[in-house]
Amino acid sequence: MSPGPIDRRRFLKTAAAAGAAAALPPFAFPTGPAPGSFDFVFFTDTHIQPELGAANGCDMCFRKIASLEPEFALMGGDLVFDAFGVGLPRADLVYNLYRKTERLIPVPIHRAIGNHDAFGVLTGSGVLPTDPRYGKKMFEDLYGRTYYSFDHKGYHFFVLDSIHLTRDRLWEGRIDDDQLNWLAADLKAAGPGTPIIGVVHCPMVTAFATYAQVISAGREYNTLTVANTPDVLDLFEGCNVLAVLQGHTHINENVSYKGTQYITSGAVCGDWWHGPRLGTPEGFTVISLREGRLTSRYETYGFHALASRK
Repeated sequence: MSPGPIDRRRFLKTAAAAGAAAALPPFAFPTGPAPGSFDFVFFTDTHIQPELGAANGCDMCFRKIASLEPEFALMGGDLVFDAFGVGLPRADLVYNLYRKTERLIPVPIHRAIGNHDAFGVLTGSGVLPTDPRYGKKMFEDLYGRTYYSFDHKGYHFFVLDSIHLTRDRLWEGRIDDDQLNWLAADLKAAGPGTPIIGVVHCPMVTAFATYAQVISAGREYNTLTVANTPDVLDLFEGCNVLAVLQGHTHINENVSYKGTQYITSGAVCGDWWHGPRLGTPEGFTVISLREGRLTSRYETYGFHALASRK
């Protein structure tokens, strides 16, 4: 039976819409303005401390970042060295030092939490779990939520918390179920055409273990990468995730997987303020976005270590 006049019009309208949709390239932008063009900075693993010239190094780095005039900065975690295994006086000292030095960057800064940023977790710290600033609470009191998202000029950014504190007062690289549920909803709300950039402290995709000496024997927890990375990557299917910016290993590396760049930045502190780390000098990463396309470059800032590792 052939369709009547009204049905035919509906049929032709539906067919035209389907044809137009089929003609669209992957991740086209059918609605809203095209994504803009700008630069921002990703810096990570400052590990600021009073020793080893670290405060001066951060001062040099932050002044270099400011001179580039980025629109904003993303910080990949491990702001301080260290809050994880110390008591309140030391934790307050390094956090206050970081906050004072970070003021040299005159643009908005969005931060991820690193493993060294959680407070008093190791039993040797003498801190009890009942302390009101225990664990991630100190970081949250200073900077807010440990995972969140924001938008800028047609791009969507999400920041994850990869530091999973265990019941026996250790930690593992992991994105917990609450975050996975949140991320699924967040990516869905962003839409399939929106260019997306993620930030996480522990790498999700990296070749680090293939060329670096990694000591994992006898360790109960994965503290090198995100242990449940496949659960996160499943959520990227159908999304235009341009890149995930990563820290923690202190090396400069870019691995591409399924069209997403996994950019691990070298550390501001290099080899924990003892010089370059596996050939990567102290520095940070500049990300350039141009109408939905992403490129990156690594910048150094001229720090010279006071003492190399023996």
